[in-house]
Amino acid sequence: MKTVFITGGRGFVGRNLAEKLDELGYRVLAPSSSELDLLDQNAVDRYFDSHPVDIIIHAANKGGGRDTIGMTDVVHSNLRMFFNVVRHSDKVEKIIHFGSGAEYGKHRPIVMVGEDEADNVLPLDDYGFYKSVCSRYIAHSGRNIVNFRIFACYGKYEDYRYKFISNAIVKNLLGLPITIRQNVNFDYVYIDDLVRMVVWAMQSTPAHRVYNLTRGTGIDLLTLAGLVNLVSDRPSEIVVDTPGLNHEYTSSNSRILAECPVDFMPHSTAIARLYDYYARNSGCLDLDAVRRDAFIDNIRVTGQQ
Repeated sequence: MKTVFITGGRGFVGRNLAEKLDELGYRVLAPSSSELDLLDQNAVDRYFDSHPVDIIIHAANKGGGRDTIGMTDVVHSNLRMFFNVVRHSDKVEKIIHFGSGAEYGKHRPIVMVGEDEADNVLPLDDYGFYKSVCSRYIAHSGRNIVNFRIFACYGKYEDYRYKFISNAIVKNLLGLPITIRQNVNFDYVYIDDLVRMVVWAMQSTPAHRVYNLTRGTGIDLLTLAGLVNLVSDRPSEIVVDTPGLNHEYTSSNSRILAECPVDFMPHSTAIARLYDYYARNSGCLDLDAVRRDAFIDNIRVTGQQ
């Protein structure tokens, strides 16, 4: 039985991964931040000294979300966590790190970009810049690390207060309108498909250091809201604040598909599954937060969907 150490194991991607890897028979170590402070080099060193690990999945982040707007020290904190972890690469088979489409610079349209195009720009925002630094280190370090750039992912355990698809589903369940600040094409991938690609990387020897971990096609928010309404017995009103399209955010995934062919779940099927999940678990949700609509307040302030 192999042991997998997951940072950020209580977050959206980490929690889904931990759940699936446990089902597959891996021994999963996913300490919370209170159990292991990744900013503390000595604590991280002691942890690896006392916990033999085969594979590291680094999914921990500070910032980068709508619930962390205004967070300071994003670059320093995240880089310290990253290097505290990767300095132990010689003790493990491989490290899988999660990068971001933000590495391509979200101040401009990002349209079907290939992995090498990220070298042409430095992101202007702190989060994208930190991810870019990690990616460039991985690409040239000679270490056993793979960087998976996530553009947009959805599924259970994401923050439904701020994430568009889950937020739209919960609003529909409450009989509320679905609000879009401005329509935009995103490269959304369902969490189950993302997890399958990560498992492939764990069980194989990837030929490259950096991959876009995406579906490789865009879908706009109006279409996604329509798919939510198709699942529902009571369609929501869809409100668009600003006409036109905002900056596209899509990528080419030809590099990973050449090694790991994926039969992606149709968005209609994935949204139906996610709708059922929220319908069954509505009693565990902070419905008042959704009614207060922190999601649309946030995007109207930040200008980002």
